[in-house]
Amino acid sequence: MQKRKRHFAIAGKTASADQWAALMMIGALGIALLCVNSPLKLAYDIFHHTPVVISFGDFILQKPLVFWINEGLMAFFFLAVTLEIKREILDGHLSGTRQILLPAFAALGGMVVPAAFYLFFNRDNPELMQGWAIPTATDIALSLGVLSLLGKRVPVELKLFLAALAIFDDLGGILIIALFYGSHLTVSVLLFSLLGIAALFALNRFGVTHASLYIVMGIVLWATFQESGIHPTMAGVAVGLALPLRLKKSCAYIPLRFVEDGLHPWVAFFIVPLFAFFNAGIVLTDISPHHLGSSLSLGIIAGLVLGKPLGIFTFAFLVHLSGLARLADHINWRQIFGVALLGGIGFTMALFLNTLAFPHNGNPEIGRLAILIASLISAVAGYAWLHLSLPKSEYSPVKVRS
Repeated sequence: MQKRKRHFAIAGKTASADQWAALMMIGALGIALLCVNSPLKLAYDIFHHTPVVISFGDFILQKPLVFWINEGLMAFFFLAVTLEIKREILDGHLSGTRQILLPAFAALGGMVVPAAFYLFFNRDNPELMQGWAIPTATDIALSLGVLSLLGKRVPVELKLFLAALAIFDDLGGILIIALFYGSHLTVSVLLFSLLGIAALFALNRFGVTHASLYIVMGIVLWATFQESGIHPTMAGVAVGLALPLRLKKSCAYIPLRFVEDGLHPWVAFFIVPLFAFFNAGIVLTDISPHHLGSSLSLGIIAGLVLGKPLGIFTFAFLVHLSGLARLADHINWRQIFGVALLGGIGFTMALFLNTLAFPHNGNPEIGRLAILIASLISAVAGYAWLHLSLPKSEYSPVKVRS
């Protein structure tokens, strides 16, 4: 009963934060579109490609500002995602097998089916097939932000299902990036990376609780990943996995919770909007009906708008029929389908995967526009469906006699 009450408190506490984070992201998107489609475009491009240099001894890394956003600050985004996944699985509402299976299988379907849609549309173009992962992503902030617009009509169990679904979706995205979007590995530097990972987990093994040591080691690991061919944002994942959640001695200070609580507002209100600003600038006059009707665009839109809800709902229903998992109280399958529609809001992770899949050609522009269109359609469709499916009056949880 106490755990149930804690979930209700958490859901109520974060609803307004979800809305503000979503609004910040949408605002950054709007500003980027305004800049690149106005006389400010030159200033935007100069700011976008401003060189930034970091040097330490013989180590020199000079990259444009957009690189430091996409591969530097986004490492903290993946750190925050990993911390949330780890906490929820070890000590949250995903700590039980039956709680895990329904959203886990739903997330799996929400990755497999959209990828299949994309590959079908691009089966005759080997160059475009590397973008198969783009429509597999769900943006947790925007999807929860749209759901929160329905207010107290939304059962807490439905919010928890969407949050869990998005968490497993992010986990899948992390695995996809680690396995499929690294560059050619440099073995000598890779050995230093492995030593860095070993050092991180040694800190955990010996009960080191100073979060700053993990962060410093993560920065070193980021630099070695950059040189070894592993995508540098995976350094954030390594740090998140190493930070302790449970300590042998009872202690009010827990490194994982301390870093997660401190990092969350920076990620939600600064890093993600900044990423959106740097990656959503699309010159609308350069987009033609031919671009919108291209196999790349159609694959992304069909994957997110059709593949996501189909995969999420079908896989969730199948695991429910198998008896391995069950639907939570106070929600029904019509509402689950509405959440599945919201799963087509790709945005942050989809834009990130788009930059990884097409780093050196003209396809990112088309991909970005397709992601924005698909996310807008999914948001409107999901909101409309849930508006019709949810109770007309404010949701009231069933009171349990003590």
